[in-house]
Amino acid sequence: MYQGRIEELEAKVKEYEDKFNQHQEVNDVNKEKNKVLIDRLQEEKAMIEVKLQTLETDTKKYRSRADKAEESLSDVQCQLQKQLDTANKIISDKLPFIDTKNRDLNGLNLPTHDRKHQLRARELVSQTANHLTDMVQALSNFFTYSEQRSKIYPAECISEPMSPVNIQYCKYLHENVQYLRPLEQSFKVFLSTLNEDTLTTLETATDLQIFSRKFNTCIEYFNKLLPYQLLSIEEECAVSSCTSTLETKNRDLHKSFKHLNQVFNKLQSYISLLASQSSKSCPHPKINHPRFFTLLCQVLKDLDHAVRDVSKHYNSKVSLEHQLPTASQKLKTTDECVVSSLISLVTCTSKLSSFLSGNIDFFSQTGGYRTRGSSIGNDPTMEGPRSNPATVQFRQKAANYLGLLTIPCPDSVPHKTAVQNRKTLLSSAESKEGLSKQLTTFQQRVGRLEQDKEHYMLELQLLQIKYDNEIQKVKKIEKELQEIKRRSQRTDSIEDNITIVMPSASTSETQSKPSVLTSQVSNVIFRTRK
Repeated sequence: MYQGRIEELEAKVKEYEDKFNQHQEVNDVNKEKNKVLIDRLQEEKAMIEVKLQTLETDTKKYRSRADKAEESLSDVQCQLQKQLDTANKIISDKLPFIDTKNRDLNGLNLPTHDRKHQLRARELVSQTANHLTDMVQALSNFFTYSEQRSKIYPAECISEPMSPVNIQYCKYLHENVQYLRPLEQSFKVFLSTLNEDTLTTLETATDLQIFSRKFNTCIEYFNKLLPYQLLSIEEECAVSSCTSTLETKNRDLHKSFKHLNQVFNKLQSYISLLASQSSKSCPHPKINHPRFFTLLCQVLKDLDHAVRDVSKHYNSKVSLEHQLPTASQKLKTTDECVVSSLISLVTCTSKLSSFLSGNIDFFSQTGGYRTRGSSIGNDPTMEGPRSNPATVQFRQKAANYLGLLTIPCPDSVPHKTAVQNRKTLLSSAESKEGLSKQLTTFQQRVGRLEQDKEHYMLELQLLQIKYDNEIQKVKKIEKELQEIKRRSQRTDSIEDNITIVMPSASTSETQSKPSVLTSQVSNVIFRTRK
């Protein structure tokens, strides 16, 4: 019993010793880790102390700069206070009294307006300008590619001359840039007049009338182009290769072009109506403006549907044309370009319609501004606040005049020198009239060169597409040639084996077969290259 107790205690002692050894090992490992950690923390402490010293130095430097800035701020405040006192004195002493009871005179007063509303208006007009630029580019591409197509179909100009209708049609199509580009530029000019510190409503947007006139000129161009466009389609129907199904598709395209032109004329009417609101003789009251924008939104939706119909009917028409045996690769490539331009036009009209529909509430609401003697809210007896369109012009003239006052006067020219310069100017062969004529001529030449440049750029795109198609054909022919060569090599090896196996009696017949096969392969290769 006692001996067993001793053995039990010895076993426990041994167990505790093992545990002690394990704990000792763990403790040693932890000591090593903690030693490494302590060393790293000491290094970080030293780095932080160095950084702290640097920050203290920077803090002292910035504190001194802040003190200097406070001194400068106090000086600036004193100067601004003096200027404010001077301005207040000028305003109180020099500004005339304006009677706000006379509504016509009060309309000439500069109104206070909501700057956020003005910034939002400028942003939306800028987005409209971007959509308009895309639509003008798509229309220009469509007209240019249509010109290329008219020179190819229905008559191939290489074999037979073009009809008088197509000649005139191509001439009008070539002139598309001189009508479409001013439309884009006039709207950008209108966008440039929208400043943050000015008020923009339909009554003050006088530059919108310039865009309306350019759009009217563009619609006149569309109306001039439409009869030749329809006659060209009728000539295509009269071609002998035109099937009854293709004629039906041409008739559908004929109707869709008519409908598209009608929608463009309707759109021009509403744009003219909106632009006329800034004229002094406008008979429409301000309460009708939301209705004008609602109708404009509907017309843009109709324009989107009309362009989609043209694209759909044109795509169906060219799909049937390409199945005809008389359809050349040049016609197919040109039709692909026309279809892609129509797809771009559909995308542009859809974006423009969605854009106006999504912002119709902003365009229809009353401008956030207040004139003297009236409030922002609509007064049924006064039809809301009104501002004269000349207000913006007066303000700009005043700003320009004040800007000129700050410009130092130039050095004067002695009278004798001025008289001599005048005689030299009068005796010069290049007078002002001659220079203006030369300038007009050069501007016309630059316009024509820009048109030719865009025309050649589009032709380059068309040739690039043709070049890519030819490269694909060449690659395909090279693959076929390689396959034929492999087959001919296999055939030669088979013939050689046959020659070795066959008896000598038929040697001459066996030798003649490879030569016949070789001649056949060479004929195939020649025809493929051709």
